[in-house]
Amino acid sequence: MGQGQKGSSDKEEKKKKKRDESPAPEDSHKCRVCRFPLLVALLQLLLGAAVTVVAFLMLAISPSLMARETPHWAGIILCLVSILGLILYCINYHPDERSSIQFIAKLLYFVLCTIGLVISVLVIAFSGHHYSQTGSFRCQQAGEDCVCRLDQEDPIARTFTYEGVSDCEVITGTLTLYFLLQIILNLLQAVVCAIGAFIMWKHRYQVFFAGLQIGSSSSQWQNV
Repeated sequence: MGQGQKGSSDKEEKKKKKRDESPAPEDSHKCRVCRFPLLVALLQLLLGAAVTVVAFLMLAISPSLMARETPHWAGIILCLVSILGLILYCINYHPDERSSIQFIAKLLYFVLCTIGLVISVLVIAFSGHHYSQTGSFRCQQAGEDCVCRLDQEDPIARTFTYEGVSDCEVITGTLTLYFLLQIILNLLQAVVCAIGAFIMWKHRYQVFFAGLQIGSSSSQWQNV
């Protein structure tokens, strides 16, 4: 009898310990915005929208700017990534997959976060190159266009013509500032995408199970 009571008390202590280690249900309602992936998706949405707005402002300066100089495409893609993150939050996110829909959404979100990270790094590289380039321009007004060169004394230096620009100060001043904003925004976006991909990887692959067989007829699984 003493051994039976001792065994039952040990089981009760183990169950109590597990209940104590598990988070309280009401804790999840204290800060809904801070829960993953809602916070990451909201940051991606805000930064993606900011990148898109700045890109269209750059395009309004001169229609001759190329797509790599006005990365509105990057902002739109990252907004789509954030929408998927919001959908993943709406289907009750859990670290372990409990449905095929959640598994597919988590896989797509991880892949798109990784793609968003790569896109943000590419935009940073392009914007950094054009930022340093426009900062060294020597521009002259040519009718309704602005013609810029890196070296005015070099007759074979590459010439950049910006159509529809009535004031060259816009190229050397405002456009340069927009490139700097793109660098900052996409750097923040790259960090957010990296955090999102890391948390997804951590929840999916860092927790694995090792089997420990106890007794001849039952087996118990433990987190390691």
